[in-house]
Amino acid sequence: MTAHPDSRTSRWAALAALVTGSLLLSACSSGGSGSSSGEGGSPKSGGTLTFAVGSDAGCVDPQQVGSNDTIYSLRQVVDSLTDQDPKTGRIVPWLAKSWDISSDTTTFTFHLRSGVTFSDGTPLTAQVVKDNFDAVPKLGALGTLAQGYLSGVESTTAVDPLTVRVRFKQPNAQFLQATATHSLGIESSASVHRSPQEKCSKGVVGSGPFVLSAYVQNQSITLAKRAEYAWGSSLWTKQGEAYLDKLVFKVVPEAGVRTGSLQSGQVDAIGSVGRANEAALKGGAVNLQARANPGVVFNLGLNNSRPLFKDAKVRQAILFAIDRRQIVDAVFPTGTEPATSILAHTTPDYADLGSDLAFDAAKAKSLLEAAGWKAGSDGVRVKDGKKLSLTVKWFANAATNQPALELIQQQLKAVGVEVVLKQLQIAQFSPTLQSGDFDAVWGNVTRADPDILRSSYSTRLANFYHLPTGPLDTALTQQAATTDAAKRKQLVTQAQQLIVQNAYVVPVVELQTQLGVAKKVHNLGFEASSRIQLHDTWIG
Repeated sequence: MTAHPDSRTSRWAALAALVTGSLLLSACSSGGSGSSSGEGGSPKSGGTLTFAVGSDAGCVDPQQVGSNDTIYSLRQVVDSLTDQDPKTGRIVPWLAKSWDISSDTTTFTFHLRSGVTFSDGTPLTAQVVKDNFDAVPKLGALGTLAQGYLSGVESTTAVDPLTVRVRFKQPNAQFLQATATHSLGIESSASVHRSPQEKCSKGVVGSGPFVLSAYVQNQSITLAKRAEYAWGSSLWTKQGEAYLDKLVFKVVPEAGVRTGSLQSGQVDAIGSVGRANEAALKGGAVNLQARANPGVVFNLGLNNSRPLFKDAKVRQAILFAIDRRQIVDAVFPTGTEPATSILAHTTPDYADLGSDLAFDAAKAKSLLEAAGWKAGSDGVRVKDGKKLSLTVKWFANAATNQPALELIQQQLKAVGVEVVLKQLQIAQFSPTLQSGDFDAVWGNVTRADPDILRSSYSTRLANFYHLPTGPLDTALTQQAATTDAAKRKQLVTQAQQLIVQNAYVVPVVELQTQLGVAKKVHNLGFEASSRIQLHDTWIG
């Protein structure tokens, strides 16, 4: 079946709908839109945008980074085969001007734009795309997102210099949306042939509108405008080069310091604006921009291989002991929603399972009693001489992480569960999952497609949370294969129910990205996964 951007068959339209149809993305700011607009005027070229983020992932390869604070900068370095409209979820041209998809969604053929070059001067060709995709399985622990998107690939073929064909062993409805992600951003041939470690430390050469010019770990990432850039996404307003000459992303871990820096004009924008800092920024020369992230919500990812969590009653007790609304109201930005499924409500085929996630401390205590955990003298439950205790490992890639976990710690203590919080460096996130050395981890995964459930929880893939094999695997595999939108929705709903009702992980709160942006900054926009796009941004 052929799927050109201007003339899609009705059958492909149905498939596109299952990637995008229920993407009900919300956006708000003090100006009422999803991108800052300032006071008007004509766009101006030049200038430097300084953006303060809370953390650094310790890696500058877009294909290996999963932390939003670092994705903000690296997204500007690489282009993707396609882009995704943040308003409609529709997949549109970028490096690929059109594509063909077989009727069984096993084969995707992309027709590349001519004249595209990387910042080292080398051309974009089908062979370069093939080399990128062939190298993804070798990325190791940090490349799990990209690896999940390409799992099941049978072959990638350079049909001719500007035509590349990707063939899967089984139907793979999610792949077109995957080509719009930063994780499958296209890097130059020279970058692809570097080791994953070298790409992480030294960065990569992309075809994007900005070029990495300096990286000082845990301090800053600096980008420079790419001269003569001329192949932007079809969603972008400006043709050709970006407006801004330079982008500086400063790592400022303290939320209050970031807020003060924005108020004083030392920086032009900040990430991770929390509830405690909203009041300080309202009413000044700042816009607050917010957008809900699709994908897997913030959750306690339980290691189901631990003896404690092999008992479903214990997992379910933890799920019922958490008061999600209290956490949202105390910690997260205005407008944030408590989790009502493992998927955020902005994700295609989300199912509302709020009743399964209702706070019920009495039910939690009853489940623990039934599992043999009796109240101890110090309030912590005991069984066979052992305390009911777990360690949650977390990472400082969002200002809300610590206060949210401290509140969860209090809520679980109230039902007799001791929680020890252990902070690790952000760079340790993937290795921690890979090693299995954890009771529980705190995190989320953003993606505007429900196949993120398969990437995260299928036992046939990485299975970081050591879930048991069973019906969930079948549902996740089948939803990735079907071209029937209604059938996929049914399977995705079933997968969400199995994850939540078995409490394989414990959903807590949706991630809402909230930025503070100086009013002199115009057109700083969100893309479909609630990261930022800076090609159209200007200062004036």
